[in-house]
Amino acid sequence: MQTESSDPTRSQKPRVLVLVVAYEAEATLAKVLDRIPESVFEYETEVLVIDDSSRDKTFEIGLHSSRSSRHRITILYNSRNQGYGGNQKLGYQYAVRNGHDYVVLLHGDGQYAPESIPLLLKPLLEGSADAVLGSRMLAPGAARKGGMPLYKFAGNKILTFIQNRLLGSRLSEFHSGYRAYRVSALGQIPFQYNSDVFHFDTEIIIQLMMGGSRMVEVPIPTYYGSEICRVNGMRYAKDVIRTTLVSRLQKFQIFYHRKFDINSSRDSYYDLKLGYRSSHTMALDAIPPSARVLEIGCRAGSFAEELAKKGCIVSGLDQSPSSNPRSFKDFFLWEEGKPFPPIDIRAHDFVLLLDMTEHLSRPEAFLTWLRSSARSLDGRPTIVVTSANVVFFIVRIQALFGNFNYAKRGILDLTHSRMYTFASLRSLFEQCGFRITRLEGIPAPWPKAFGLNCFTRLLLRLNELLIHLSKGLFAYQIFLVATPTPTLDALLDDSIHGSKSKASAISQEIQ
Repeated sequence: MQTESSDPTRSQKPRVLVLVVAYEAEATLAKVLDRIPESVFEYETEVLVIDDSSRDKTFEIGLHSSRSSRHRITILYNSRNQGYGGNQKLGYQYAVRNGHDYVVLLHGDGQYAPESIPLLLKPLLEGSADAVLGSRMLAPGAARKGGMPLYKFAGNKILTFIQNRLLGSRLSEFHSGYRAYRVSALGQIPFQYNSDVFHFDTEIIIQLMMGGSRMVEVPIPTYYGSEICRVNGMRYAKDVIRTTLVSRLQKFQIFYHRKFDINSSRDSYYDLKLGYRSSHTMALDAIPPSARVLEIGCRAGSFAEELAKKGCIVSGLDQSPSSNPRSFKDFFLWEEGKPFPPIDIRAHDFVLLLDMTEHLSRPEAFLTWLRSSARSLDGRPTIVVTSANVVFFIVRIQALFGNFNYAKRGILDLTHSRMYTFASLRSLFEQCGFRITRLEGIPAPWPKAFGLNCFTRLLLRLNELLIHLSKGLFAYQIFLVATPTPTLDALLDDSIHGSKSKASAISQEIQ
């Protein structure tokens, strides 16, 4: 996407797009366009009017305004009605495609004052924001004085309060349709998957929040005139709450939707769970100081750093180079289906498979190689395994209602090839020649969702008590410790060696 500095031949002035979404706005559109301040056109500004298949003369009036204006006004007409959200998608895609720097959303019905465009642009031009929301609620009492009906005022306040609590935000208003965005920020979010109706405005705010965009609010005047309200209040409220919940539950890895898949960096979401009973703390506790450890599936290197604090010597194996290679004594690359790397498994005391077996399409072949390479007669090395429990009660409840939603991490991780229960994981290792020495349940990482506090410590304790009742139902993850049993080759080699030693001893006795 073209940005401010990507084309040396273009104007140094900021490229601003004023997007006017219009539907049956023949009575107001011309006035709205006339009211856009002259100061807005000091930049390289284009006004884009998209008529969403109006049945009146909205397009004709917009076309007349474009021909009579000394400024650049482009008029587009949707042959099929795209909806309020769909119309915005087209406008933002236009901004991305044509290399605009900033885009301001304006309504063709005159509900929002064009005179406030400079106010919305100011934080963007100063570089202090990626998104600017016009708020009718910042100035106390201004919304009601501007004619906002009491039921809309109350509904706005209630919905905003709920959304702030769910999202951990502090916006004064989620439901103003007057916004300005940095186009590069829009280019980083999948707004094309958003709704075509009115809660598009909520979805794009959530997406920007999830993407880490800087967001500020500025006060705007409230105006309610003769414009037709096309929003079904109850349906809108239901859609807003539902989409906010889905985004929050996706953060908890309970649901998944592509529109909220904002950051796909692997290392950003395979982070450590420390400070409470979790897969990582249990694995750390299982490894004594100064142990020699092979960590498989370890690219980030963050767990290796924790082991290093205990004086452990750590080698790593992953399909991609480590983002923190200094954490490892040695690092090996291996991609499933390719020949196994030349690793001396017996040089290690422990082998870690933390949330790794789920990612293998053929774990049997991998475990067979691991056992064969160990050539163990003494149960070394110890294998420490963690895996998601696919029959955790939340997954069961979802399945009961027909949901089986994959997520960016968690039990139904998008990258998982195989999924396990306690019985199937035990069976996998036993059938591949390992002896299980420990099999326990791990509680859900509640602090990841709600922070580490008294409430989440209580949830963890309650979860642990429920695991004692039924680990298959209430354990979020499985913790397994196993040791390799001798292979036939190892036993045969030991027998041959033993025979030679025995024969040598007998010969010495005879002599």
